[in-house]
Amino acid sequence: MALLEARAELDVIVWPEDRACERSWLMENVVGATGVIVMFPEKVNTELLDKAGPSLKVVSTVSVGYEHIDLKAAAQHNLKVGYTPDVLTDAVADLSVMLALMAGRNGGIGVDLVQKGQWPNFSWSPFALCGPQLSTTAASQTRKIGFLGFGRIAQATLARLVPFGITHCLYSSNPSSPPNYARDAALAKQHNLRAVSKVDIDELARESDVLFVLAPGGSGTYHVVNEAVLKKMKRTSILVNASRGTLVDSDALAKALREGWIWGAGLDVVEGEPNVTIDHPLVKEPRCVILPHIGSATLETRGEMTTRAAQNVIAAILGEEMPSQVDLSTVL
Repeated sequence: MALLEARAELDVIVWPEDRACERSWLMENVVGATGVIVMFPEKVNTELLDKAGPSLKVVSTVSVGYEHIDLKAAAQHNLKVGYTPDVLTDAVADLSVMLALMAGRNGGIGVDLVQKGQWPNFSWSPFALCGPQLSTTAASQTRKIGFLGFGRIAQATLARLVPFGITHCLYSSNPSSPPNYARDAALAKQHNLRAVSKVDIDELARESDVLFVLAPGGSGTYHVVNEAVLKKMKRTSILVNASRGTLVDSDALAKALREGWIWGAGLDVVEGEPNVTIDHPLVKEPRCVILPHIGSATLETRGEMTTRAAQNVIAAILGEEMPSQVDLSTVL
């Protein structure tokens, strides 16, 4: 806000409440705007852009994803679109490791046991509430970590897992992208791993002790983690999704957990969110830890995201280069 308010040439209109903006307020106040900053829940479509009118130059979103923005419509209106990549890498990587630990060590079940007052009634036994250990306990062991998508967040997550003693990193990314052998060899040397290898999704599913889903959303990755993939995973494996809910078939994952194909799952995103109620099939699964899409929810990261969004909108309005601009050249 300080960045915006410091520009005397800008009239800043602000939704005054600390909650999601009402659509009716946005539609009323976007009329005649030169730029608009939106959050992830707000849909930027033809209706909104037409309402804004020809004065609108830029849409800046406080998010790394921009599925809520109709990019084709934005291009047709000759707009610039800003987003906030890079700044949330560390926060999401931290959360991904947390989800892996919570899912593997029955964190959700344990917290529920205490919060419902059932700990006094819990009968201890040698293997009660045990789960697969993330760290290795002997030099002879292997621990293979898999990544569906191997961008900045995945590589930051890998770096955080190195102290746990992981031995192999497997990843599957865009099939059209050739393997980067030099980069992979450098990562293996940097992290003292036996190998960093690009594999197909079937091998990724079979070999990963923990499989992190950290790929972009969209039609190309819709339900890429489906029943066939889940059936190939180990019975002691963990699935973590901190990217987009649409990548994982929720019904297939619920079945996999219910029937014991995999050990557990840690999710920060679910398809159809936020409409995830107690009747949702994944909510009913004790070994599925679900968080309400809080991957970027640290004070530091949200501060950087909102700063970047303000910088984007100011630069576009003044005809300067935006710090983070979505390439719209190929969407028409």
